[in-house]
Amino acid sequence: MRKDDIYADSQGPSPFEFNERVAAVFDDMIGRSVPGYRELIERLAQLCRYFYQPDSRIYDLGCSTGNLGLALCREMAGAPFRMVAVDSSRPMLDRYRERLPEGAYGEAMELVCGDVREQPLHDASVVVITLTLQFLPLADRDALLARVCRGLLPGGVLLLTEKVRQADPALENLQQEFYYRFKRERGYSELEISQKREALENVLIPETIDAHQQRLARAGFRSCDLWFKWFNFASLLARKEAP
Repeated sequence: MRKDDIYADSQGPSPFEFNERVAAVFDDMIGRSVPGYRELIERLAQLCRYFYQPDSRIYDLGCSTGNLGLALCREMAGAPFRMVAVDSSRPMLDRYRERLPEGAYGEAMELVCGDVREQPLHDASVVVITLTLQFLPLADRDALLARVCRGLLPGGVLLLTEKVRQADPALENLQQEFYYRFKRERGYSELEISQKREALENVLIPETIDAHQQRLARAGFRSCDLWFKWFNFASLLARKEAP
């Protein structure tokens, strides 16, 4: 695993993008930037198996380098499944493809380079969106989740994980303080933290948990559970009603 040193040297402002350089260090970057990431991926894979309906599909919208897909292969332990993994970054998908296991599980996963907002959803029992909605324009988020709800089979679920913010300024400051402490503890310098923050400004736009829950309700989901939270990272499970 290559170490993330992209922001170790002083550099001019440039918006963050999922290019070849990021894809090469992504696993180190995400593990040192998202609290509980490994645990989150394992639990998401378990939830995918729990809610997967025979002869349906799991969609991973914003799949990056395939950590969820590989975890799902381990979790399914020989049971058949189908997954469609979508990402707009070809370098990230190239890295995913390199990691795919040979044999049946490699064949079970379809990798699609495209915009998650345009991906058709067919026979979906599980849709996973992990740290992806936050990179879409605010105006596009409602339409995507509404389309996900329509595309899910009855009883299907959306597993949504996002970086979140607090409406209360004092609590927001607390979240930021502990988040930057987390990054320092994992070896990031003040320069790296500062430059990454600047690169993500106006690229990653977080929202409150309440805003996400309201959007899920507008999309047509009737039940929603906040099942994981670490300060400014949260995961929600939204279920489409069965007939």
